[in-house]
Amino acid sequence: MIDFANGALFKLSPANPAEIVPAIAPILIAGENIVSAYQAMRDFVVFTDKRLIAVNVQGMTGKKRDFTSLPYSKIQAFSIETAGTFDLDSELDLWFSGLGKVRLEFKGRVDIRHLGQIIASFVL
Repeated sequence: MIDFANGALFKLSPANPAEIVPAIAPILIAGENIVSAYQAMRDFVVFTDKRLIAVNVQGMTGKKRDFTSLPYSKIQAFSIETAGTFDLDSELDLWFSGLGKVRLEFKGRVDIRHLGQIIASFVL
């Protein structure tokens, strides 16, 4: 899902966290809560109160999945870009220690400012 070498991105849309919980429940730690979730076709990104989890659904059946866990404690900086009049997409850039920049692009009516506040509350 996330191409760490190129900072590649998928256009994410809001997803219902209740529908995603069964897929990530086995990797959540005790007391970890989902804050928000976004989906791009089969892949999805979940923001918890501890980390960002990117899930890449692979194969024809979708049973094979790659889970990438990015803890907020490793974020050195972040940036949000709001949607404009003609460019309706918004972006979230995260710089992780030892990893580099990860960019997530959101389509449609995503409240990117609220997402920025969520990230700030866990990072700052």
